Amino acid sequence: MPSPADTNVDERRVAGFIDALRQTGLPVAVGGSILHAQALALLDVDLDSMYWAGRITLTHSQAEIKLFDTVFAQWWGGGSESGMEFVVEQQQIIGVDDGDDAVDEQDVDSNDIADEIADEDPQWSLRFSAVETLRSRDFAGLNSEEREQVTALLADLRLIGSLRRSRRRRPVHHGGRPDLRRTVRSSMRTGGEPLRRAMSAPSRRARRVVLLADISGSMELYSRVLMQFAHAAVVSGAEVETFAIGTRLTRLTRELTTHDPDQALARAAEAVPDWSGGTRLGAALQKFNDEWGVRGMARGAIVVILSDGWDRGEPAELATQMQRLARVAHRIVWVNPLRASDGYEPTARGMAAALPFVDDFIDGHSLDSLDHLSRLVATELIR
Repeated sequence: MPSPADTNVDERRVAGFIDALRQTGLPVAVGGSILHAQALALLDVDLDSMYWAGRITLTHSQAEIKLFDTVFAQWWGGGSESGMEFVVEQQQIIGVDDGDDAVDEQDVDSNDIADEIADEDPQWSLRFSAVETLRSRDFAGLNSEEREQVTALLADLRLIGSLRRSRRRRPVHHGGRPDLRRTVRSSMRTGGEPLRRAMSAPSRRARRVVLLADISGSMELYSRVLMQFAHAAVVSGAEVETFAIGTRLTRLTRELTTHDPDQALARAAEAVPDWSGGTRLGAALQKFNDEWGVRGMARGAIVVILSDGWDRGEPAELATQMQRLARVAHRIVWVNPLRASDGYEPTARGMAAALPFVDDFIDGHSLDSLDHLSRLVATELIR
């Protein structure tokens, strides 16, 4: 945490700080930036107050706090060593002093840098660390060391369904409806006279999330990371069920309950006899609907299908089972790693057959896309 220090703050520097946060991936909403400005107007202008005002109004999770700390130190820390680092179009890194026109030269001509800075619309991309760069990298292009870093970062992701109205009721002081049982029970303390009327209102609980992960050969470059994501979701304590889809359907929730990611994946691999084999999405969904989904697991749940849509079965069968699933599920999210590819079109027979029954069709190739999935699942669906 920064130590208190006298600091000159103007609106342009604050706006630049907000813009830097957004460019590094921190989702700062307009309302949050307004609240941040209002907080600064009420506080003494020192680094300590600025830090806590920003952290309280601009961050919403542990991962966002880490990113906020990095940007704050580089933006407000001052001096050439803590200045922002920019990567120019030619991928040459230059250090820019905070609040100074001087630029440290690193294999770049100083006149060229001055011209770049003077440009009204400089084409810079912010890069703070290898971790932040890794968040947007495609899983298919990672080396072994980067995959280990991704595994560690996946542990911070949470997959919690949006809230729904529960049958259970909770005590409230105002509103709601009369709670006869609690009213009578409390009246026993006053000789049977109900001096206080108890009230209750419906409680809310998170919806169940069901993950159906494609582990066929066409998903080989992504299936391991996506299964690690499923493991992080299961051990987080949220109500999450996980199945593997190949030539058959395999339930993996029990195998993924151990907290060791490597052990969990080893147990999952032992339980799935057709890992990296073919794909029969229609037959697998039929088994899920018949044995689990329609019977209750998918009712009111958020179903997330992690697949590229390549299917060896009949498209009509897949469409029929997707229609059955859509009738009972609250929401169906299809996560396709190939969707981020340039020029991608959902022309695969299985993908084309399933899309009419999908509520959200999103990418699934990077940490950022999985983070987007987590936020999407936690958001209430507006039809």
